[in-house]
Amino acid sequence: MTLGALYVGNRTFTVEPRPPVPPGPGEVRIDVAYTGICGTDLHVRHGTMDHRVAVPAVIGHEMAGRVAEVGAGVTDWQVGDAVTVMPLDWCGECPACRAGHQHICHRLTFVGVDSPGSMQGSWTVPAELLVGLPEGLSLRHGALIEPAAVAVHDVRRSRLAAGEHAVVIGAGPVGLLIACVARSVGAQVALVELDPHRRAVAAGLGFTVLDPAATDPAEFVGGWTGMAGAAVVFEVSGSAGGVRTATGLLAVRGRLVVVGIHPTPREVDLHRVFWRELEIVGARVYQRDDFTEAVRLLAAGAVPTEELISEVVPLRHVTEAFDALERGGVVKVLIDCGGDA
Repeated sequence: MTLGALYVGNRTFTVEPRPPVPPGPGEVRIDVAYTGICGTDLHVRHGTMDHRVAVPAVIGHEMAGRVAEVGAGVTDWQVGDAVTVMPLDWCGECPACRAGHQHICHRLTFVGVDSPGSMQGSWTVPAELLVGLPEGLSLRHGALIEPAAVAVHDVRRSRLAAGEHAVVIGAGPVGLLIACVARSVGAQVALVELDPHRRAVAAGLGFTVLDPAATDPAEFVGGWTGMAGAAVVFEVSGSAGGVRTATGLLAVRGRLVVVGIHPTPREVDLHRVFWRELEIVGARVYQRDDFTEAVRLLAAGAVPTEELISEVVPLRHVTEAFDALERGGVVKVLIDCGGDA
C-alpha cells in the first residue's frame, strides 16, 4: 500500500492508503518522488473545477519519480528510469489534432485534473506520456520540469529573440520560469510584481523587478528601451490590471502573450492594438519539444530550481502544503510523495 491525497470537496483533502494499480498493456507504474502544487490545483481546492474533477480525486501533475513496473508491450522504459509525465491525453481525431495541435485538442484530457493525478506514492499512466530525466538531475528539481515546459512554450510562442526587451507581468512560479527561459535565449528581461516576497526572489535571481505601486511600468520601459517599448510582454498575473498594463508597454508590432488564466472577460485597449499593430498571442500548456527543452535547461543549470523551491512538505501534511501556498511568502511548494532526492 502507498499513500494518496484525495480531494473530497469543500476545500478538503484526506490522506488514505491506496493499493498500487498494476500497469496494463502500454502502461507504466511510477513511484512518485515529488509533486508540485500549482495554480490549477488551488482552483481545484477552491471547488471551481468540480465540474471536471471526479470527486473524490487524486490530483496533481507537476512531478518526478522512477519507473517501478512496466506493462505488456512497453519496451522504451525500464524499472528504475527517472521520469516525469507530460499530462496531456488527446483524442487524435478532432480538427485541432488533425492540424497537428494535439496539445489543444478539442477533447483534451488533462491528466491530474480530468483523470487521476500524481499526488500519491504510486501512479499508473500510459507509457506514451513519460519524459525521461537525466540521472544528474535530482528528482526534487525534476518536479519543476512541467511548469518549466509551460515557460518554454510561452517563450516559443512569443518568437522572442536575443537582444529584445521582454516584460513579465507576474513573478509567481511560471512568471519566474518565463523570465529564466527568456534570459536563456539572450533577451533583456524585467518583471512587474506587487508581492514583496516574489519581488525579492526575482531580484535574487538577478532580474530587474518593479513594484507597480511605486514605479510606473510604462515610464520604466520607456527609459529602458529608448522610448521604443518592449518587443514582448507576458501577461502571467491573470488580473485585469495586468492586461491594462500590458498593452501600454509594447513597441510597434510588439507581441502580448496571454499566459495567465483569466476567469472573466477583460477590457483590452484595442485602440493601442490597432495603433501600434500589436499581436495578441495565446499560449496554452506545451508540446513534447517544450518538455525536451525544459529538461535540457534544468540539466544545464539555466533554471535556478533550488531557489524556486520554497518548501517540501510530506504527503501526510498535504493540507498544510496548500495552506502555505495560499498564505503567500512562498514560490513553489513540493509534496514529498515518498521518493528519493
